[in-house]
Amino acid sequence: MASNKRDQLLNTAENLFYREGYHATGIDRILAESGVAKMTLYKHFKSKDELILAVLEARHELMLTRLRERAGRLPPREALLSVFDGLHGMIHGGDKFCGCLFINAAAEYHDRDHPIHRRSSAYKAELQAYLRELLEHMDAPNATQLARQLQYLLEGALSMAHIEGPGEQARDAKAAAECLLNAADI
Repeated sequence: MASNKRDQLLNTAENLFYREGYHATGIDRILAESGVAKMTLYKHFKSKDELILAVLEARHELMLTRLRERAGRLPPREALLSVFDGLHGMIHGGDKFCGCLFINAAAEYHDRDHPIHRRSSAYKAELQAYLRELLEHMDAPNATQLARQLQYLLEGALSMAHIEGPGEQARDAKAAAECLLNAADI
């Protein structure tokens, strides 16, 4: 049962942090919306920062697990391009698109040495490593540089969808990604 309360806290906190921001969301609001007692919260998390880190870690694991599962079912090029399809679904899914949970965290905790900023950075680094692995499976020349370029397309689409509202950002980025892959002869 304790695990269910922890998950309830994490889900509620993630939704609030995503919609309203990390600094703007107080512990009392999380408790009220989750229906979890303060004592239970502090049994699982020593501080709000620890709760934020747990939210980011859970999202990190979920996102990378989904990517790797997809990669296991598709040839590397299709798996790589499907990341843009997944981004399109994310941009258009749910009630309101509020950008990237990790970019938003890094923006609010801008000190690069802060654990929340480092957690966000670690996710983005692992995403880039995933892209590089797929490119290496395709024997891409300059796989590291190409992975960075593809990630810039993903991050740009995320940012522009947040600024402009959901549109064709991910599909446009996918078309650009296909041009990069074609130019690299992969």
